[in-house]
Amino acid sequence: MVSIKQIAADIGVSAATVSNALTGKGRVSEEMARRIRLRAEELGYRPNVTARALKRGQTGILGLVMPDLTNPLFPRIAQSLSEAADARHLGILIADSRGSAGEQRNAMRRLIDRGVDGLLVVPQKGSAPEAQAVPMVVINTASDPQNTVSSDHVGGGHLIGTHIAELGHRSVVLLGGDAVSEVQQDRIAGMRAALSGRAESAVRWGAAGIEDLPALIRDGATAVLTTSDHLALQVQSALAQAGFSVPRDVSLTGFDDLPLATAMHPALTTVAQNVPEIAMRAIDAICARIAGAPASADSQTVPTRLVQRASTRSLHPTDPT
Repeated sequence: MVSIKQIAADIGVSAATVSNALTGKGRVSEEMARRIRLRAEELGYRPNVTARALKRGQTGILGLVMPDLTNPLFPRIAQSLSEAADARHLGILIADSRGSAGEQRNAMRRLIDRGVDGLLVVPQKGSAPEAQAVPMVVINTASDPQNTVSSDHVGGGHLIGTHIAELGHRSVVLLGGDAVSEVQQDRIAGMRAALSGRAESAVRWGAAGIEDLPALIRDGATAVLTTSDHLALQVQSALAQAGFSVPRDVSLTGFDDLPLATAMHPALTTVAQNVPEIAMRAIDAICARIAGAPASADSQTVPTRLVQRASTRSLHPTDPT
């Protein structure tokens, strides 16, 4: 098995320098760190994670609690967190709270009982995870006082609202799946802020809101802005059954840029989250807390971006689209 001492001898530096370069600690120049990492890779060096963790009195395992793994967004978040953890030679145990705040509490306890060094929690909508015996990072939205890092959901809503206003829409329906969700409330808030003074907006929620859409469109609404791609798919189906075509009769938008957004016909205009960046920051935060750094009172928000596709159209008479 290749050792740190062997790498140090090959490079001509101390074992401590090699260790610092491979763990990102201490003062090692970028050029030297690059040489050390390259040589370690050439030799097939693999760190003894178990020995390192035991030396620190830690397991090297993080716990991840997800709200509902049947939602296609959450496996993508879990995968990005797993990749970011792997880059730090950490493992992740995943628990699914399956839409229940009670099961979320149980999942957190089970993971702690299994010896995780810290918890990453994507909370159930409307829930506030209790402080635990290990460090915890919450991935939710800026309006959540517990939030550590998240997408800029308000900013994403503002992007989509601005896009619709600039296309000339003046009567818009904002549709969320569940008003209990802080994430969806923030997305709606961003949409409303962007449309303020530029278009009239009506807010609807859930299945009852979808049922209201045909009447609202007949009354003059020309765009429906939803808080998720999955909800937009439901809306498109309901509108087709009511005899409305997207985007000929009404423009439609989603949020999250899931694979289904391009599978829909027409392809869905939506907002993309930078999930890898969120994951990296979340792993950085939990590692810092495990190392003893105090939790910051300020949450981090990661910018989103607008993805314009064929489900929205301009109402300006001179615009060919």
